[in-house]
Amino acid sequence: MKILVINGCNINMIGIREPELYGTATYADLTDMINEHAKEKGLTVEVWQSNHEGDIVDKIQQSYKEIDGIIINAGAYTHTSVAILDALKAVSIPTVEVHITDPDLREDFRKVNFIRPAATETVKGHGLKGYIEAMDILADILRNKGID
Repeated sequence: MKILVINGCNINMIGIREPELYGTATYADLTDMINEHAKEKGLTVEVWQSNHEGDIVDKIQQSYKEIDGIIINAGAYTHTSVAILDALKAVSIPTVEVHITDPDLREDFRKVNFIRPAATETVKGHGLKGYIEAMDILADILRNKGID
């Protein structure tokens, strides 16, 4: 089971950016946690990050017929990017959206979500552990589709 974890803009700055919202764990801590959980669960995972919308679209498109499932935290692009939505819809890869905080409880502009229509599930407001929850949800979805 091949899972791609896509992190969008500013996710590489966790631990530095607004620690009162995102905590003090770093992006390296996050990737280590994801890789450790994947190993425990027997999953193949790639953790990838970009601050550039077009690069994220390219990565999603490159995943077609190569990746079984996607976990995405598009960061601020969640609220602005029809391009990322269209890329996710085009590849039709099972996708779980994850957010460290709960955007629905924050500023009004964060309540706009262009990614959710392409996601099978959304995990929000569970901190970095939300990525682990998203991996488990996605693994269950893929197993139910007969993908091991």
